[in-house]
Amino acid sequence: MAQIVLEQGQSQESRYATGRVHSIESMGTVDGPGVRFVVFTQGCPMRCAYCHNPDTWAVGSGAGTSVTVERIIDEFESNRPFYRTGGITVTGGEPLLQPEFVGDLFAAMHANPNGRVHTCLDSCGYAYNPKKPERFDKVLAQTDLVLLDIKHSDPEGHKALTRCAPDNILAFGDELARRGVKVVIRHVIVPGITDTEEECEALGRLIAPWHNVVGLEMLPYHTMGIVKYEQLGLEYPLKDVPAMDKGRIPALREAVMRGLRQARAAECHCAG
Repeated sequence: MAQIVLEQGQSQESRYATGRVHSIESMGTVDGPGVRFVVFTQGCPMRCAYCHNPDTWAVGSGAGTSVTVERIIDEFESNRPFYRTGGITVTGGEPLLQPEFVGDLFAAMHANPNGRVHTCLDSCGYAYNPKKPERFDKVLAQTDLVLLDIKHSDPEGHKALTRCAPDNILAFGDELARRGVKVVIRHVIVPGITDTEEECEALGRLIAPWHNVVGLEMLPYHTMGIVKYEQLGLEYPLKDVPAMDKGRIPALREAVMRGLRQARAAECHCAG
């Protein structure tokens, strides 16, 4: 994957909302279907213990680079032939901290005169505010697919892992289900934290009411982020946790599906 260098001072007048971006990758292959143009937004309210992008946390005018929608479209168009089966993904950081920018970007991509572009939002959902849903109307109306990270199925476990409660995330999931937006659930499997069949079954029960879920990705925890923490002078919270044994992933994925099937069967029984 090729990274596009963003330089300060390259912003221009725009008729769209301007965003603050950490970086851009022109050839992403794990951020949605096909080859994707990937925009990493700056800023994140969560502090996941296994986060491998701590340099995207900072929020404010001094963090990241100010970028216009037009600039991103220009970069995308320079490599458009590569994205025939892919599209654009906005990740982070946390994109929902900048819903106006992402909404404008996705709308412009859908209306692209060279052809409609598939849009994908990679989000933890925590920045969604169910008390102000109108702020997120445009971005959700213009999103074709959401990669939704569910960190932990248990509220207390979620707080311990991320320092945040899961309430807004669950409200976001409910809103996506209400709108019928396609969702792929992502769940990082961390040894000693999210690697039990009980936790995975609970995850299945948690997502069972969301009938818009079209996929499930079980991501084995890795230790590649340690180097970045050392470079930033930060202590890595999981320094004593080994990388996840990938051989266990199929069984844990089946545990999620088992919990989901059981919950939906109970739902059907109650409805009948």
